[in-house]
Amino acid sequence: MPRKTPRERPAPALPPTAPSRELQVFANPAPERDYVIRFDVPEFTCLCPLTGQPDFAHFTIAYVPDRLCVELKSLKLYFWSYRNEGAFHEKVTNAICSDLVRAVAPRFVRIDADWSVRGGIRTLVTVEQRKRGWKPAPALALAAAPAARGPESL
Repeated sequence: MPRKTPRERPAPALPPTAPSRELQVFANPAPERDYVIRFDVPEFTCLCPLTGQPDFAHFTIAYVPDRLCVELKSLKLYFWSYRNEGAFHEKVTNAICSDLVRAVAPRFVRIDADWSVRGGIRTLVTVEQRKRGWKPAPALALAAAPAARGPESL
């Protein structure tokens, strides 16, 4: 007698996802204070505009939100949208900064792009933008915590 197998159910349909340059935003949950949101994007790719070969970069974005924050999935789809586009390192890094500023108008943003070695040269591009009139609060100088005591000190 043939063995019966459980009836397979089709996988649930996932909403289609595609690269997009539209950055979705949401209201800052703590607009009364400065705090830093940091994104680490280690797998960025685009194309060299001269050779068509892939370029790889590790992006680090740190920003102090004002009234709005950027939504993560839209940021992922935004970065994905560069995958088949030819662009110079400097142009891409500045375009990402401009688009983020346009979307969320942060108090401060810094983008560090660490481009993989190409032709024996590693490129690092850093872009910053500060909202007019915004100054960060001075950093607090905190005293070092006392050293932990081991059982031998008892």
